[in-house]
Amino acid sequence: MVHTFTAAVHQEEDWYVARCLEVEVASQGETLDEALPNLREAVEIYLEEVSQPAIEATPLVTSFQIGRAA
Repeated sequence: MVHTFTAAVHQEEDWYVARCLEVEVASQGETLDEALPNLREAVEIYLEEVSQPAIEATPLVTSFQIGRAA
């Protein structure tokens, strides 16, 4: 069975931190090209080790704006 997961990635100083939105798993890498495969591997390990993983439905990902307070 193939599952599609969603990754949220942000940069913290010299690292890219990648977090899976469907399961509570995160990883990192020095580049985006390192962080995403590291996250994929971490999620695969998580799914192998947890007998009944709690996989959430694919989240709605959107953006919003906040005006600066005067």
